Amino acid sequence: MTRLAVFDLDGTLTWHDTLPQYVCGLLARRPWQLARLLGVLPAAARFAMGPRDHGLFKARFLRVTLGGRRRSELASWTEQFTPRLLARGLRAAGYECLQAHQRAGDVCVLLSASPDLYVPAIGTALGFREVICTGVRWVGEHLDGALSTPNRRGHEKTRCFGQLRERFPGLPTIAYGNAASDLEHLAQADEALLVNASARARRAAARLGIPTGDWS
Repeated sequence: MTRLAVFDLDGTLTWHDTLPQYVCGLLARRPWQLARLLGVLPAAARFAMGPRDHGLFKARFLRVTLGGRRRSELASWTEQFTPRLLARGLRAAGYECLQAHQRAGDVCVLLSASPDLYVPAIGTALGFREVICTGVRWVGEHLDGALSTPNRRGHEKTRCFGQLRERFPGLPTIAYGNAASDLEHLAQADEALLVNASARARRAAARLGIPTGDWS
């Protein structure tokens, strides 16, 4: 039977968070621009002291590091970044799981909190039927850095997952994630697997009856 298979990206299919890799890789092409990262420190301090608004911090990070960049420059970098990530940054077991779902004819959706600067390109390269991720705002041809959609994390990710279930009625669902923030939507799936998670997230998953594992 065809299923709806929903995959997280960062830490689930990939070894590491993709946004820092994307930003630092671009800045490193002109090493003096790495100094922009120092501008993130005030936002990081406010985030650490709370309340922890991940969407607000993401917007500030993007604005400080990439704000004002032309759309064409970022599109060009995405074309370089995506194959490099797929060549060296994917977890083999996660990719094999995705391919198994694709061979079975399942509807595979990539649901990520990372931005649409590059996530759609990754999703297309991996053969996902659909990609849902966090949108970023542009002013004309220049990146503003603010978010144009809610940050696709936690409750918002659960809302998106619910919409997917409504759009594909009758399909059994299976979801994969790696973080405590993924547990809410994993708990809504018919089947779920928490992979590569922290000890705290694994304990929380156990309380919810969600299996855990590791993808290498």
